[in-house]
Amino acid sequence: MSSQQNVRPRAIFLDIDGTYADHGVVPDAHVHAVQEVRRRGHLVFVCTGRPLSMVPEHILDAGFDGIITGAGARVELDGEVLKDARFSPDLAARIVDALDANDVAYILEAPEALYGRTGVDERLRRVLTPVFAGRSRHDGVLSTDVDPVEDILGPVQYSDDLRTVSFAKISCFDSPVPLTGLMDGLGAGVGLIPSSLSALGDTAGEIFMAGTHKAVGIQVVEKSLGLRREDMVAIGDSANDIEMLEYAGIGIAVEGGHPKVLAVADRLTAGPGGNGVALAFAELGLLD
Repeated sequence: MSSQQNVRPRAIFLDIDGTYADHGVVPDAHVHAVQEVRRRGHLVFVCTGRPLSMVPEHILDAGFDGIITGAGARVELDGEVLKDARFSPDLAARIVDALDANDVAYILEAPEALYGRTGVDERLRRVLTPVFAGRSRHDGVLSTDVDPVEDILGPVQYSDDLRTVSFAKISCFDSPVPLTGLMDGLGAGVGLIPSSLSALGDTAGEIFMAGTHKAVGIQVVEKSLGLRREDMVAIGDSANDIEMLEYAGIGIAVEGGHPKVLAVADRLTAGPGGNGVALAFAELGLLD
């Protein structure tokens, strides 16, 4: 498609980490691309595994039509919260007990804040610092003034007792025992996917409410705005993006992303360091 008249309005759903941004840093080309496609009448939504409390304002500065956070657990359109799902209090307490009993380093994720056990920040810094130590400088495409470890730990509130905390998802960063084994004892209401920090291997993962994923959040937006699946575009790179790319009319995976994401994608694009979101928009004719 070569003219704006021939491009029907699209609804675009963007993952943040590894797609729209690199550890909290957004290339200028992505900001400009989002602003331009919205100016041309398309809708653009954030669709991230991060809880709202972990989405800094500078990520949202480009301007978006809605925000799906917690990998589909929370949906907000024009300031109105349409969905805010969380673990039941009983199941939440059982999860916390199981993680504590097995000395797992974890963060509970809620829209209003992140929660960690007192002292876990020092353990997480020891675990996470080597993961980010060798990251590239992106040759000036991205700035490097965001500390990726503090991007994760900055919003965390600490307490000695987390059994009464209300949350939607848990990020586990360091587990002495296989997380799959822990999940077996928690019943069918709990799911587990690999951590987006693949360097942590099977000592890490994300615990979520079974049946909750990004496509569920997209469906809330779809119903509210009367969207059509064939007009949806989704771009992502991690295991929690699989359902989103499968659901959208066009699913675009970031090169080097999770193998299962690559397997379900209709197209590929570059990562943030290669301005991949802007390239994808251009290839779809959304910037002509």
